[in-house]
Amino acid sequence: MDKKNALRAGALAAGTTLMMLLMSSPALALSRDDGDDPGTGLSVIETLGLYVVAPIALFAVIAALVMIGDKSHKKKDPTSSNLRTKADAKA
Repeated sequence: MDKKNALRAGALAAGTTLMMLLMSSPALALSRDDGDDPGTGLSVIETLGLYVVAPIALFAVIAALVMIGDKSHKKKDPTSSNLRTKADAKA
């Protein structure tokens, strides 16, 4: 029963993706809309900076902030993880 549902979900996802690709034809972009005022295009360097370098830098900054916050939290953690037990304890 599980395979059947997975196959059905996969077919639905593939069909939906195919319909979206067919409906969003590039030919619709040939006619200009009223009020369209496109600016100048981006250069290759600007495009790479905006869509590659900026997200990687943002990810690195967020990861660094999380790591800094996590390290300062470990110093103040008064939970049972700081307790030490003896392995040779006798009952």
